[in-house]
Amino acid sequence: MEPQDTITIAPSVLITIARQAAIDVKGIARMGTIPIDVTHLLKGNPMGSGVVLEIEEGKVSLEVYLIVKPGVSMRDVSKEVQNSVTRSIQELVGMEVIKVNVHIEDVDFTPGDRPETA
Repeated sequence: MEPQDTITIAPSVLITIARQAAIDVKGIARMGTIPIDVTHLLKGNPMGSGVVLEIEEGKVSLEVYLIVKPGVSMRDVSKEVQNSVTRSIQELVGMEVIKVNVHIEDVDFTPGDRPETA
């Protein structure tokens, strides 16, 4: 006989894990702003802190919106974010991650971060 115990993980926990995994990647300045998208609102997808989450049949899909630091390879940073978010959710929660779409919205050129020019 199977146990009747259940474990419930709030979507906000998955958003927090994804956010932390993304900002821990070298080259990420901060999370971006989620654009207004009626389809996300109509589907009722949980969203916050630069992450839109979709859960179907226990599998997770994410949209991650980011601001990067100047001078980094956006392609390499994006791949690292995808790997970091996927690994974190799979290891901490045990849920399968189908996809992590990374959206780079801007480069953070704050006065102290400008690259040196010759």
